[in-house]
Amino acid sequence: MAITKRRTAELAKQVFEYAPAPESTDHIKIEPHYDLFIGGRMVAAHSKKRFPTINPATEEKLSEVVEADEIDVDKAVKAAGKAFDSWSRLAPSRRARYLFRISRLLQERARELAVVETMDGGKPIKESRDVDIPLSAAHFFYYAGWADKLEWAFPNRKPRPLGVAGQVIPWNFPLLMLAWKIAPALAAGNTVVLKPAETTPLSAMLFADICQQAELPPGVVNIVTGAGKTGSMVISHPGVKKVAFTGSTEVGKLIQRSLAGSGKRLTLELGGKAANIVFEDAPLDAAIEGIVNGIYFNQGHVCCAGSRLLVQESIAEPLLEKLKLRLGTLRLGDPLDKNTDIGAINSKAQLEKIEGMVESGVEEGAELFQPECKLPERGFWFPPTLFTNVSQSYRIAREEIFGPVLSVLTFRTPAEAVEKANNTPYGLSAGVWTDKGSRILWMAERMRAGVVWANTFNRFDPSSPFGGYKESGFGREGGLHGLLPYVELN
Repeated sequence: MAITKRRTAELAKQVFEYAPAPESTDHIKIEPHYDLFIGGRMVAAHSKKRFPTINPATEEKLSEVVEADEIDVDKAVKAAGKAFDSWSRLAPSRRARYLFRISRLLQERARELAVVETMDGGKPIKESRDVDIPLSAAHFFYYAGWADKLEWAFPNRKPRPLGVAGQVIPWNFPLLMLAWKIAPALAAGNTVVLKPAETTPLSAMLFADICQQAELPPGVVNIVTGAGKTGSMVISHPGVKKVAFTGSTEVGKLIQRSLAGSGKRLTLELGGKAANIVFEDAPLDAAIEGIVNGIYFNQGHVCCAGSRLLVQESIAEPLLEKLKLRLGTLRLGDPLDKNTDIGAINSKAQLEKIEGMVESGVEEGAELFQPECKLPERGFWFPPTLFTNVSQSYRIAREEIFGPVLSVLTFRTPAEAVEKANNTPYGLSAGVWTDKGSRILWMAERMRAGVVWANTFNRFDPSSPFGGYKESGFGREGGLHGLLPYVELN
C-alpha cells in the first residue's frame, strides 16, 4: 500500500509538457455585423440597436448583432405563419429530405462551426468538435427519419402540427440546443422562430446560411437575435402556438406564469443540481473520470452537471486523493488549443456569479481545494474547484452554480444516498457508480431525476429523451418523446 501511494505521489509530480496545438481560424469568416434571418433571407432590422458578441477567452469583439424589437419579431412570426400553410401540407418524405440535407451540411461545415462555437462561447475546441457539432447533425438526421413515420410514432392517432413554434435557447450549447428544438419541430410539420442567447448568437447566424444552402422553403426557420426582452416578445406573440425554453428556473417560472390560460403548448428545460453517487464497489479510476467529465466538462456550464458528489464513507479518502491528483492534470487555457481541458467562462456576469457562490462556500465553512493553475491575463477564467466538508444546507450544495465547482458529501447506505440525492428542488439528472446491476436499478427507481446514468455521465443520444422533474422543468427533448410537444393528436 505504501509503495502504491509513493508511486502515485511520484507520478503526480511529473509534469507533461504539451506543445501548443491551436486550431486554425484562417478558414473562418465572421461578418462584422449580422442582420435578422426572416422569410428565408437576411433582412435589415427595424430596430436600430445592436450589441457586440465577444470572445470570452480574449475579450475581443467578434461581431455585432441586432437587438430585435417588437416589429422585427412580428415580421418573423408572420413569415413563419405564412410558411406553415405550405410546409405542413408538404409530403412528409419531402420534409425529411430537407432535414437530411441540413444534417449533411452540418457535417460538411463541422470544422467551421466548431471553431465559431468555441470562439463565441469559450468552450474547448475538442468539445465543440467531438460533441456539439456531431450531436447537432445527429439530431437532424434522427428526426429526418421520423418525419414520414409520425402515424407509426403515435398508433391509432392522427398527429397534426401545431403551427409556429417560438424557441428560446441558452448559451452553453448554442448549436446543439438549436438542433434539439428545430429538428423535431420541422419533422412534425411546424415552422419556427428561434431566439439564440445574446452571448452566443454566431452559430445560429451560420445555421441561417445553412438553411439557405439547403434551400429550405422561406419562412420555415426564422432567427431573431436579442436579449431577454426579445425572447419575451417571441414567447408572448399571439401567432406563436408552441413555446420551448431552455434556461434558468427563475425565467422558466416567469414564462409559465405569463402563458397560463393562453392555450399555448409549453416545454421547459431548466436548472439542475445533479448528484453523482459513488459506491464503495465502484471502479474507482473510471469513477474519477466520470466525476471530472460530470462537472468540469464545458467549464461546468451544463444544466445536468454532476455538481454534487456523494461518496460512500468507506472510500471517501482514497477517492478524494485520486480526484485532487486528477484535477492537477487538467489543462486550462486557450479554448482553440486542442490540448485544453478547461476553457473560458462564458461571460463576465457568469464569472462574477461563480466567484460569489465560491465565496459563500468558504464563508459557510466548506474546505476549498483548487489545483495550482495559472490563469490567462485576459478573458474570463475560473480554475477547477472542489469543496469538501460540505453540509446540505450550504448554498453551494443547494443552488445551481453553473461553473466548474464540485461539492462533496458522504453517505453510508443506499437509502441515505437516495435521500440526499433527492433533497433538492431540482430533478434533471443523476449518476450512479457501482459494480452491482441490481443496485443501479434499485437506485434508478427511487431517484427523482429525468436521466440516471449508470457508470458513466453526460452521455447523450438523439434517440434518448431528456428532461426533468420538479424545478428542472417538464416535457422531453430527444427521442420519440421529443416529437410529442410539437403535435396535436386526434
